[in-house]
Amino acid sequence: MQDWIMMLMEEYGYISLFLLMIIENVFPPIPSEVILTFAGFMTSMTYLSVFGVIIVGSLGSFIGGFLLYLIGRLLTPQRLTHLLESPWIKWLHFKSEDIYKTQDWFVKHGKKAVFFGRLVPMIRSLISIPAGMAQMPVITFSLYTLFGTLL
Repeated sequence: MQDWIMMLMEEYGYISLFLLMIIENVFPPIPSEVILTFAGFMTSMTYLSVFGVIIVGSLGSFIGGFLLYLIGRLLTPQRLTHLLESPWIKWLHFKSEDIYKTQDWFVKHGKKAVFFGRLVPMIRSLISIPAGMAQMPVITFSLYTLFGTLL
């Protein structure tokens, strides 16, 4: 995977970084730490700059998180419960009570959860969905996501 990431960044530069960061947010098993490590390395070998990597990487991460936020806006706890009961997703072993507990917790800690959640691998992507489900205002979500992502 490392060779593929380096080849993409060498060939397409900032565009590949932007797209990889979006994909990393939507598909969390691809860690941004790997992507950003190679992007940082590429600043010493290509035209990529540290400032450019920070801005483009943060923007890609923000857009990826925002896509999941929009998906969360479309989901209600009832829709998500129905989705999780489908045979092709039962292997995740989520229970409907977990959805409601998460929703209650998010209502209590939403802003802090979005901000600090952006600093934790796996959580950084997934926190966007409950934010959308809780109908967190777009501006609030955007600000907390952007500041957390920049860190």
